[in-house]
Amino acid sequence: MKSIKKFAILILVMTFQLSFISVNKNIFAAPLPDAVRGKRAMVASQHALASQIGVDVMKKGGNAVDAAIAVGLALAVVYPEAGNIGGGGFMLIRFKDGTSTMIDYREMAPLAATRNVFINDKGELIKGEGSSTIGYRAAGVPGTPAGLEMAFNKYGSKKISWAELVEPSRRLAQNGYVLSLRLANLFKSYKDSLEKYEDSKRIFLNGGAMFEEGDVLKQPELAKTLERIKKSGAKGFYEGETARLIAEDMKAHNGLITLEDLKSYQAKERPTIRGTYRGHEIISIPPPSSGGIVLLNTLNILENYDLRAMEYNSSKKYHVLTEALRRSFADRAEFMGDADFVNVPVADLLKKEYAAKRRATIDLTKASKSSDIGAGEITGGESMETTHFTIVDADGNCVSNTYTINDLYGSRVTAKGTGVLLNDEMDDFAARPGTPNMFGLIQGERNAVAPKKRPLSAMTPTIVLRKDGSLWFAVGARGGPRIITAVLQTISNMIDHDMNIQQAIDAPRIHHQWFPDEILSEPFGMSPDTRLALENLGHKFTAKPGFVASATVIAIDEKTGARLGAIDSRSDGEAIGY
Repeated sequence: MKSIKKFAILILVMTFQLSFISVNKNIFAAPLPDAVRGKRAMVASQHALASQIGVDVMKKGGNAVDAAIAVGLALAVVYPEAGNIGGGGFMLIRFKDGTSTMIDYREMAPLAATRNVFINDKGELIKGEGSSTIGYRAAGVPGTPAGLEMAFNKYGSKKISWAELVEPSRRLAQNGYVLSLRLANLFKSYKDSLEKYEDSKRIFLNGGAMFEEGDVLKQPELAKTLERIKKSGAKGFYEGETARLIAEDMKAHNGLITLEDLKSYQAKERPTIRGTYRGHEIISIPPPSSGGIVLLNTLNILENYDLRAMEYNSSKKYHVLTEALRRSFADRAEFMGDADFVNVPVADLLKKEYAAKRRATIDLTKASKSSDIGAGEITGGESMETTHFTIVDADGNCVSNTYTINDLYGSRVTAKGTGVLLNDEMDDFAARPGTPNMFGLIQGERNAVAPKKRPLSAMTPTIVLRKDGSLWFAVGARGGPRIITAVLQTISNMIDHDMNIQQAIDAPRIHHQWFPDEILSEPFGMSPDTRLALENLGHKFTAKPGFVASATVIAIDEKTGARLGAIDSRSDGEAIGY
């Protein structure tokens, strides 16, 4: 509730300020929100303890990649609803020399997963236990330990050891940490599903007695798992005692993951994708995430509209934004999947010419109907609850990392004896192509389930450069498909409306994803007049407003080189610099 109240106050202040700016741009009624400043380096994550661990790593001589590994492991302890070693994600890295890469450690479907694994004998999607959303069969093979190890081996500073990066998290799990009111209440909110699984109930629900604010949460089994990872690297997870415990628990509960699945998992390094928006280069990630393509495609559509003249938060801007998103998400459903398995026309989808064709179908006087909008013509060939953290070190290396266990608390299953909360990432496949998943997303044949395939993602870690090619800011978000729209609007707020990074992520947002054919607006985020104007154009709104993801940003001050960190007021977390 604290973060919701904080957000509401910021929105009311910003709404007043922006209306005031339209009258006189040189006068302000109150100071505008700004970011945390650090002279040398910055970590922005969803928990202060994790951010501080990352800062400590860099103070000892580690680089941004080293810090990212330590932060990622720490969030598995202090942010259990989304931070993880039982899930997977993507690490986008831009080095000080301007080169970039991406570590893909997305979860994989087990060998026993077939196209119809979540369809019953009546041809219907299985619900509840045994489905793609909850229980043992919902989990894909985790990728986080392998991805973090690959990043360390290839791009760590070599000034700090793997064991030194793991130890702070192991210690946190062993000794415990004090629960916030938010996390204590979140455990209670998920009581009905967490209590179905023995270790989840014991660890996160205090055996059924429930935790309260100020209680200390200790996770000794997770500490032992981290100790094995500390000693043996990723093998300490995918082989040996931890793997045995996971596989045995899976077998006992009709799960899909086996020892062979764990041992054969591999993280992959992939080239980044790049585009431009109003002269700024945008670096993002390729499939199996859809985030980068949908982001760049939507920006390409928007580029020929004068959004600055339309003004921030106006019905005109929201109309073209909605129409652009409607088309980009339609393309997502048709064209995107794991590029190791299916042909994804990446180059064509990123062309300005393709965006121009999609833009030509937008009518500025009325809303389209999603039922009338399909994918565009391609002539060539080629997550709700995640967590994101961003790091910039003293040398200018930058990491933008998003990882997930999918839904809050993933499958709700904690593998017996490991302390590892497992993902429910199988729901990010099209369990039945054309049928909405838990986020309401329609997904196509390219994203059907197949053994060793990686499910399509909405994660969108992104880096934006200044027009001179220097690092400007790195952004990412948590919130399923809303991640894409949160990152998109943060970029637009900074480029089109000259907001600072704190304003840019705190400002109200909307979301549209093709189907369901409705706009999600935020509490206090849109005036009745703006909504009415959009409804008069034919747009429909969700029955209730809701928050559109939460973003995390680090920027570089152009004049001083200082690192500026910002945490979205919609969520917990802290930016810490030095």
